[in-house]
Amino acid sequence: MIKNPILILSLVVLLACQKDSFKMTTNISPSSDTKPKNEISYLAIGDSYTIGEAVPLQGGFPYQLTTILKDNGLDIGTPHIIAKTGWTTSELQDAIKKANLSEKFTVVTLLIGVNNQYRGESKEKYRQEFKELLQTAISFANGNKARVFVVSIPDWGLTPYGQESGRDIPGVSSDIDAFNAINRTETLSQGISYTDITPGSRLVASDKQLVASDGLHPSAKMYHQWAVQLAPALIKELK
Repeated sequence: MIKNPILILSLVVLLACQKDSFKMTTNISPSSDTKPKNEISYLAIGDSYTIGEAVPLQGGFPYQLTTILKDNGLDIGTPHIIAKTGWTTSELQDAIKKANLSEKFTVVTLLIGVNNQYRGESKEKYRQEFKELLQTAISFANGNKARVFVVSIPDWGLTPYGQESGRDIPGVSSDIDAFNAINRTETLSQGISYTDITPGSRLVASDKQLVASDGLHPSAKMYHQWAVQLAPALIKELK
C-alpha cells in the first residue's frame, strides 16, 4: 500500500494526462485530400484548342468552363485533359490508348479535327475516326450520352497566321465547314450535345483581341466565349 499522499496525487495526475493523450492521438480526422463524393469530374479530349495553346492554362476553355459551372453552384473539380497541339483524330486515339485511363467521368468534352483538315487528310478517314472517338467519349462518361459535349472546329484561316500562310482562305473556310458537317451529323445522330463555335471564331477578321500572341490560336477572350456557349447545356444536364 502507498501511504505517501503526495505520491498518490502525482500518480493520479499522471494517469489522467496519459488518458487525455490517448484520446487526442486516436481522434484522427479524414484526410484533407479525400475527393468529395458529389464532386463533378471533367475530362476534356482534343488538340491545341483543348489545351489552350499560347494562353495560360487557366485561360483555356476547359478551365474557364469549370469557373462558370462553379459560379452556378456546381461542385466541379480540375479538368483532366488529354490533348496536344498538332494532334489529328488518329493521334488522339493513340494517346488515349497509351494513357490507359480506366476512370469514368461525370462530363466529357470532345473537340478534334482541325489538324486533319490542315494536313489534307480524307474526310472519310475523319468520319470513321471521329465516330470511334465519340464512342470513346461515351465510354468515359460511363455510357451516358447526355454527359458528352462536342465542340465544332474553329476556322483558323481568318487568323493572321492563316492570312499569311499562302493558303486559299475561302477554300480553308469551306473545308472547315465540310469537316464540321461530318462531326455535327455524327454527333446529333447519337443524340449528343453539339456546340457550334465556328461562326464566332471567324470574328478574328475584325477583332484581333480574339487571337493569341502567336497569331493562330484563340485568345483567352475567345475561349471565354466558347465556355459561355457550352455552359448552358452542361448546367441544364448537371443541375
